[in-house]
Amino acid sequence: MFFSHRKGLKPVRSVVQKDDIDIALRSGLWDALHLYLWEKYESRYPSTFMTSNMYRLFQRYWHGYFNWPLDNLPQYFDNALKIVREYFFKCPWNEVYDFIEYTAKSAPKDLIEDFVTFCNYVLERELSAYRLIDKHIVEITSDEEINSIEEAIADTSKLKGVQAHLKTALSLLADREKPDYRNSIKESISAVEAISQIITRDAKATLGSALKVFEEKALLHPALKKSISSLYGYTSAADGIRHAMLEEPKLSFNDAKFMLVSCTAFTNYLISKASEEGITI
Repeated sequence: MFFSHRKGLKPVRSVVQKDDIDIALRSGLWDALHLYLWEKYESRYPSTFMTSNMYRLFQRYWHGYFNWPLDNLPQYFDNALKIVREYFFKCPWNEVYDFIEYTAKSAPKDLIEDFVTFCNYVLERELSAYRLIDKHIVEITSDEEINSIEEAIADTSKLKGVQAHLKTALSLLADREKPDYRNSIKESISAVEAISQIITRDAKATLGSALKVFEEKALLHPALKKSISSLYGYTSAADGIRHAMLEEPKLSFNDAKFMLVSCTAFTNYLISKASEEGITI
């Protein structure tokens, strides 16, 4: 993990790749094309591109994607692939997704499933905000979710303990070599406990006890208290997140992302409510 990720110095939009893609993600998606399409090239006659299983796909690229005349399609596969590769590594980030989506819709049907599976593996590994679902690039991390994380980190700049938990949760989630979803979830909920202790002026308060105080002070609607209590209960039970366990937890990026977004949203809410009630934090 890079220094800027560990210290929370890199913007959340750069950690979660939403408005751009870095070279690792671009290269990973090219590897999906290379491993599951280009290396599957077959032809009845080795030197004849037109008799290959890839010729129809490249015709579709030229005619339907690039809008180039078909008589400019090279006669040899290697030459056509060279043109496509040069485009792929120079085009804007959004066109990378356009090309992947178009390929999923146009490639030989017997090769698509493995191609899509590997694309999604790369997209998750590199923290892309998108996935390839039903041959469409679909957003799974919205502006609202990213804004919630950014706002919570900014608003807790003077609350070092709270901010430290949030930054750690984000960095554990964003570690592309060895993400730690279990401890990311623990840090997310710990951030909520920390802000709760500050607001209640009780350094030993658990989230459960703090929620009761919030409800008594009308800082929290009973229905909202119930939902947060249920979320806290989840972290105390599911896969042994907060307790010793005999087996490794089966947690995913989506589990950790959900908890981080939920906890940052609740942290933002508590800070706003405390301000409304004149509580200094």
